[in-house]
Amino acid sequence: MQFSDALQRDITETVRFALAEDIGSGDITAQLIPPEHTATARIITRESAVICGVNWVNEVFQQIDNSVTITWHVADGDSVSADTALFELSGPARSLLTGERTALNFLQLLSGTATICKHYADLVAHTNVRLLDTRKTIPGLRTAQKYAVTCGACHNHRIGLYDAFLIKENHIAACGGITAAIETARNIAPLKPIEVEVENLAELDIALSGNADIIMLDNFSLEDMRKGVAITAGRARLEASGNVSMQTLAAIAETGVDFISIGALTKHAQAIDLSMRFI
Repeated sequence: MQFSDALQRDITETVRFALAEDIGSGDITAQLIPPEHTATARIITRESAVICGVNWVNEVFQQIDNSVTITWHVADGDSVSADTALFELSGPARSLLTGERTALNFLQLLSGTATICKHYADLVAHTNVRLLDTRKTIPGLRTAQKYAVTCGACHNHRIGLYDAFLIKENHIAACGGITAAIETARNIAPLKPIEVEVENLAELDIALSGNADIIMLDNFSLEDMRKGVAITAGRARLEASGNVSMQTLAAIAETGVDFISIGALTKHAQAIDLSMRFI
């Protein structure tokens, strides 16, 4: 996902909700500090990471107090080592403290997503495969996490249920078969990409006969993936899915599939440990 006006609108709304959730009727602890007091704070990372979330942090303080000055030392997509200073904040002490947790929540989660994506991407850098995320994202943070995926050198699958067909086992059963499902999809939205999930080589042949754009090989063995690549011979793009881990990833990529989808890119992201201190 490229940074865009649409993504910025999502950031604005997401930050507004997060601040309302945290601040509620007011930050009573910040009221201990005289309103005229100013401060400077430094934010560091306690661990190595790929950074993502600059615009979310900026938006937090824009909404809280646009007199706060932010000086960044990193950009989205940068790899940093532990104890790196990421940015400094200067302005009213109350505002810095009120925005701290919400800003760091966004930054630590999105950096965690970008970091795990980079780990996976590095494992298949010797191949031409593209690693894809899924819809297994934190509710309300779909576009944020999908942007973070791209900062970590991976790629986006469909954004939601609206921008591409993904015809899976239950759709096929309800439609009366793979061929019928593909034909119906073409009639509904001729310009939308059509992807079909198949569970064996016989279903792969049917999906190829129906001219599916992408075919997902669901829980195929490595041997059957290699056979599938040979059978397909470029007539459709192939995506491997199911039981993908850091231990199995390279071998799957080496079968010659075009894509590998991995729910763990967003589902298993672990937040990066960040710290803010007044200086």
